[in-house]
Amino acid sequence: METSYYTLVEKQDFYEIIENKYGELAVFIDARPGTPVEPVLEFDGKETALLKRDERLAVRLDNIDPETKNILAEREVVLIVELQGEVVERVYGVPVENVEEIVFNGRQTRADELVKAKSKADVINSFGAIKSWVGGKK
Repeated sequence: METSYYTLVEKQDFYEIIENKYGELAVFIDARPGTPVEPVLEFDGKETALLKRDERLAVRLDNIDPETKNILAEREVVLIVELQGEVVERVYGVPVENVEEIVFNGRQTRADELVKAKSKADVINSFGAIKSWVGGKK
């Protein structure tokens, strides 16, 4: 999946990363609507990660703890735990991709959300148009 396909990027204000005795990492975040499709976690090796949850939604994790960043950079897979309050909504594994830079595309809709506007072509394609007529003055 490419970043350009993401229409929504959410910044997770509070998240928790835990490590178990086997060295596996789990990232606890707020639950998001919908089921993840081919999710992946991009990590810049510094202090920011981007969970690309599906073709529309991505969750940004800022200010990753300095001790955690080295551990995260070495992992191939992490467990994502989405919570609704204290209740687990869903759990899934995601591959970790180390990248030079994370690029955020979209507009901010709340403190932790960015939305990429759909284009006219996107709407027409989603609508399944087979014909188009133009009206008005020329």
